[in-house]
Amino acid sequence: MPRPMAAKRLSNVPESGTVKIANVVSRLKQDGVKDIISFSMGEPDFPTPENITQACQASLDRNFTHYTPSAGIPELRKAVAARTRQDNGIPCTEANVLITPTKQAIFMTMLALVDEGDEVVLPDPAWGTYEACIRLAGGVPRYVTLSPDDDYRMTPEAVAEAITPKTTMVLLNSPSNPTGAVLTRGDIQGIADLARDHDLTVLSDEVYEKIIFEGEHHSIAALDGMFDRTVTVNGVSKTYAMTGWRLGWAVAPAPIIKALNTLQTHSLTCCVSFVQQAGVEALSGPQDSVDRMVKEFRERRDLIMRLIADIPSLHCPTPKGAFYLFPSFDHQMSSEDLAAYLLQEAHVALTPGSAFGPAGEGHLRISYACSRQDIEEGMARIKKALAKL
Repeated sequence: MPRPMAAKRLSNVPESGTVKIANVVSRLKQDGVKDIISFSMGEPDFPTPENITQACQASLDRNFTHYTPSAGIPELRKAVAARTRQDNGIPCTEANVLITPTKQAIFMTMLALVDEGDEVVLPDPAWGTYEACIRLAGGVPRYVTLSPDDDYRMTPEAVAEAITPKTTMVLLNSPSNPTGAVLTRGDIQGIADLARDHDLTVLSDEVYEKIIFEGEHHSIAALDGMFDRTVTVNGVSKTYAMTGWRLGWAVAPAPIIKALNTLQTHSLTCCVSFVQQAGVEALSGPQDSVDRMVKEFRERRDLIMRLIADIPSLHCPTPKGAFYLFPSFDHQMSSEDLAAYLLQEAHVALTPGSAFGPAGEGHLRISYACSRQDIEEGMARIKKALAKL
């Protein structure tokens, strides 16, 4: 028998559920199925603001197309630090910033800080990449089951129950993918107290921080004593409709930044040079496009909540941020089978809840980052298809 092609570390790491659905939709469209409405990807349908694309073009015109410092160009690191201090209250300087794609920042943080057998406390449901990165680093996910009764917030009480002597890290994501939950200041303060009491590191994914409809965003690294034990990751993908630009950052104490940069030098080397220049413009230029986008997302949220209320078998609390619904369903089938049924019967693509952790089964994730027209048509198709069941 030949040796298996894939390393053993991949044996318990599934394919990304969201990317899997997107690939299926792409293949169907290539095969001639043109009328698919996609609620599957977390990708704003707005164009990247013109001032940002112009900054990128100007960078190309100057032939800024070669290697940059591995941690990022100084202008962008300074811009990230300034924005993080101003908006989040995190006491950082450019020395605390590493420029890297947001997903890469999460991956490298796990590799840099999680040893074999270390437990990482994370929400359930949660974005599937978190678990994958924990397992690839040799860690063990310790899920905190979230409840719609708490609007899917990750409460300190639930976190405390999940902590064991093997726990080394707590992972936060607010606003949340897939539920749209927004943690309160009390939630953040309580989790910070637990991190200090148990000497835990915190990884805080704040990539949706600007897309909030009710409540406020609170960065745990801004609380007393928390900067030295927190890695905050963020990026431009969601805030500026720049998903394809693959640009983000990690903000952390200098020793952690050094460790992350070591990994970066042996993987990416650096982020794309001209994209980094566009990032400077995104953070330092006009922000009115962000306000318009969030206003539109709020109106789409309100629209889709009115429509889902008219589908008897779907149940969902109102999300307070991001651009996702995570409804439970009454139908006696798996979430993957229901998603497959809706794709075949209604030509609507959703992500099965099972892609978001054990508690995700029995749910579907609906992204309303698409047009109002698609929301109205897609939800009408879902209503009709579910009525047949």
